[in-house]
Amino acid sequence: MTKTQLQDVPLQFIETNGLRLAYRRLGQGPALILLHGFPQNHRCWEKVVPEFAKHFDVLIPDLRGYGASDAPFDDSPDHATYSKRTMAQDIIGLMDRLGLEQAHILGHDRGARVAYRFALDHPARIAKLGIIEIVPTGDFWNNWSAELAMKAYHWTYLAQPYPLPERMINADPKGYINWTFEKWIKQGDVSPFSDWAMDSYLTQAENPARIHAMCADYRSGWSFDRALDVADKNAGRKIDCPLMFLWGRSGFPAQTGDPASLWADWAHEVNDMSCDSGHFVMEENPKAVTECFISYFLGD
Repeated sequence: MTKTQLQDVPLQFIETNGLRLAYRRLGQGPALILLHGFPQNHRCWEKVVPEFAKHFDVLIPDLRGYGASDAPFDDSPDHATYSKRTMAQDIIGLMDRLGLEQAHILGHDRGARVAYRFALDHPARIAKLGIIEIVPTGDFWNNWSAELAMKAYHWTYLAQPYPLPERMINADPKGYINWTFEKWIKQGDVSPFSDWAMDSYLTQAENPARIHAMCADYRSGWSFDRALDVADKNAGRKIDCPLMFLWGRSGFPAQTGDPASLWADWAHEVNDMSCDSGHFVMEENPKAVTECFISYFLGD
């Protein structure tokens, strides 16, 4: 296996919002925070990091519950423990500890949900927002068809009450994670992932505390996160900073019909680009990610 630039960067830890967050940092320039999704961790960015690091001070944390960050087991009754609001507060803590007043934020999957919640809750701390492969949580729920329900079955499955999904996944965690990747990647196999990244995804899946965290993440998605979205939309709240949306033509947002139009209701300035990819765009089509977002974040 060829060693990637990200592997040479030491993993660091910082105390924030009552837990220990793992992250790597490299490059120079304006701050850019990259937020991963399910069922991955920060290693999903390894193919795009070399290009980003030429232009930005890149911070790549593991979200709470994922990778090497702490995974609190006690979920609150309202599922706020793994809400995107709480995860966004984790990132605020990371920025505060590192002395960063403002940053660009780019998120994929669950990380993109943290990113847009960050933009809504902390508008002064974000310069530009990048979204990969999601539409807003409330809108996604509202746009389900039979086809989308089959493709996005995990939204209802993982959100089932504890401990049903945990028990079922823990019976064969590696099998479940492999199956998930193969179904969501356009070409149907895990070859777009490096051994280094894939090994970490499978290793974290063998930890019951992290499977529980992932389920808690989705429980919050159908309850706490969705309620926030509904309240914000009803109140007419919008994201103040510019928003760039990249989606794969064989991914999840494409199943909603016109995904870019859904974001138009959420931000004052929205641009979008589609690319040839399934859900895991950074690994399946890293060139599309760097070409879309480097010029966007550097532009006036």
